[in-house]
Amino acid sequence: MLGATIGMNMFQWLCTAVVFVAVVVMVLVVLKYGNLWLRAFMSNAHVSIFSLIAMSLRKVNAPLIVDARIMAVQAGLREVTTRRLEAHYLAGGDVLRVVRALIAAHRADIPLDFDQAAAIDLAGRDVLDAVQTSVHPKVIDCPDPKRSHKNVLSAIAKNGVELRVRARVTVRTNLEQLIGGATEETIIARVGEGIITAIGSAENHEEVLENPDLISRAVLARGLDAHTAFEIVSIDIADIDVGENIGARLQADQAEADMRVARARAEMRRAMAMAEEQEMRAEVAAKRAELLLAEAEVPKAMAEAFLQGKLYASQDGSPPPIPPAR
Repeated sequence: MLGATIGMNMFQWLCTAVVFVAVVVMVLVVLKYGNLWLRAFMSNAHVSIFSLIAMSLRKVNAPLIVDARIMAVQAGLREVTTRRLEAHYLAGGDVLRVVRALIAAHRADIPLDFDQAAAIDLAGRDVLDAVQTSVHPKVIDCPDPKRSHKNVLSAIAKNGVELRVRARVTVRTNLEQLIGGATEETIIARVGEGIITAIGSAENHEEVLENPDLISRAVLARGLDAHTAFEIVSIDIADIDVGENIGARLQADQAEADMRVARARAEMRRAMAMAEEQEMRAEVAAKRAELLLAEAEVPKAMAEAFLQGKLYASQDGSPPPIPPAR
């Protein structure tokens, strides 16, 4: 009987200890997570205490997830669950920025779901700025002085006159091609190339000055925003000035070059003529020398003829007798 009483007392003490420990744990849990749970409950976000404890065990920032969940629910985004937010947080994404981007897209009636926004964020793009750019298109200077240190684009029409152009490109984000799409630098380079090509195709610069929209239409018709993260809304020619007459200068340079070539050829012909003249003089001198040598041989031959008796002088000037035949 005494043993049963002792056992009953121990059981009661054990139950009391368990209840006490449970109450202490519950108090600690309420003290730590009660505020978050109450905020979520009052905001109709429905985040359970067990989910908050699991976030702490997974080393997830529970207040951040709760704030993001409350923002999404209050904006009417019921599909944004705490589990998806936790997964994006553990992947290294910016949870609040993604939620703000989803809210902005939802308010602007732009089709954007959580998975797409999370992918854009994990790809290193600013998804909130992308959505804001879709709502409020931004203007890009072409050329951009901050990137190329140039204030104008230089192009030459077919008549050789240079035109200096500065354009402003209005773009908005193309969310479907934001991942893997080209950036602003590509847009600026393509638009600059298109402007130079359009001006180069004009017959004269006056045609471009009269209708600057020819440039805009020609550039837009080329579809320069393909495979980029932006969609070109408009291209406006902000400024256009007449530069140098490059064609006339090139023609003058060509004429100067042709004159130099002609002078060089004339100088070459004169040099060849002088060389030929010197050759002829040398040949004349050589012939005279041969003549002098031949003339020098005449006295020598006459002296030898006298010595051999083949030649003698007659007093009356008659020719010498012919020797008899042998």
